[in-house]
Amino acid sequence: MPIPIPQSLEPLLRLDGITKSFGAHRAVDTVSLDLAQGEFFCLLGPSGCGKSTLLRLLAGFETPDAGMIRLGGEDLTGLPPHRRPVNMMFQSYALFPHMSVAQNLAYGLQGLGLSRSAIAERVEGLVRLVKLEGFERRRPDKLSGGQRQRVALARALAREPRLLLLDEPLGALDRALREETQGELRALQRRLGTGFVVVTHDPEEAMALADRIGVMDRGRLVQVGPPRELYERPASRFVAGLLGDVNLIAGLLGLADGGLRSVHTELGPVRALASEALAGAGPGDPVVVALRPERLRLGVGDNALSGTLVDTAYLGDRVRRRIRMADGTILCASASLLDEAGGPVVGDSVSLGFAPQAGWVLPA
Repeated sequence: MPIPIPQSLEPLLRLDGITKSFGAHRAVDTVSLDLAQGEFFCLLGPSGCGKSTLLRLLAGFETPDAGMIRLGGEDLTGLPPHRRPVNMMFQSYALFPHMSVAQNLAYGLQGLGLSRSAIAERVEGLVRLVKLEGFERRRPDKLSGGQRQRVALARALAREPRLLLLDEPLGALDRALREETQGELRALQRRLGTGFVVVTHDPEEAMALADRIGVMDRGRLVQVGPPRELYERPASRFVAGLLGDVNLIAGLLGLADGGLRSVHTELGPVRALASEALAGAGPGDPVVVALRPERLRLGVGDNALSGTLVDTAYLGDRVRRRIRMADGTILCASASLLDEAGGPVVGDSVSLGFAPQAGWVLPA
């Protein structure tokens, strides 16, 4: 069954059992998903996981071996790209180098039967939309990377698609410009109300942009949800590691303790929240406790642990410490500098702790 969207939102796109193979390799494996009208959705995963192939299936550049694609109730599965109310912005931007900004934007409008004055009016509106007034006559080689990205985005929006697909749209930008453009892209999508599906391998980018994230692994959609849910309550070790730094403490599952589960580890007994993936698991089964570095605190408290400080890194707004435990495990603790007042030095014995609600027990 398709993964449901929030009940308050109307569905725009439905994928039902989409499968695509290239020879013996199954690039997309039985993917089902609902997307809402006006939703900003990110497909996240490592290279080769199938996210770009899925995007090409939505655009019509590939045909699924099985399954159905519906947009606004219409079956798009067998339609060619030019007959779909969908457009795609490529990672390379694919701008025409011999054309000006205005000519690039007008090119896709010329097959719509619009008058010359109507095309000029639409181009003018697109230029304003992406804040490129004064650059209409420039060619792509006279623009910065961020400006070329805006031209490509405006061109993809020129035909007013119901769904816009973006393949690594910010990948060619440097870090500072990428962060600035993320905010602009998000604001633009909110203003237009157009559904966006973005492919990225950058978890920070996905969390900054998306209403929901779909994590892909080996052709399958392994978890879908809002960024905070995926970060704090990952469905597996794979998702936990993909969404940022994480400590994994191995142990054996103990008894239930209210809404918590006890876990027997080499570092001592701990208690933490249990993932739904543990349904059916019993005492003695191997598990891991997933714990984000910012949730691990110096000082004795719940789930008390002890070790030796081996490294401290100053990262501007925070400090990151690596602590070697008695069994050789290295745990990472991160804290805001606002919370810091002095602190241990390398070689000191330190005590650690974390709240039971901060840990998340997953199958090993």
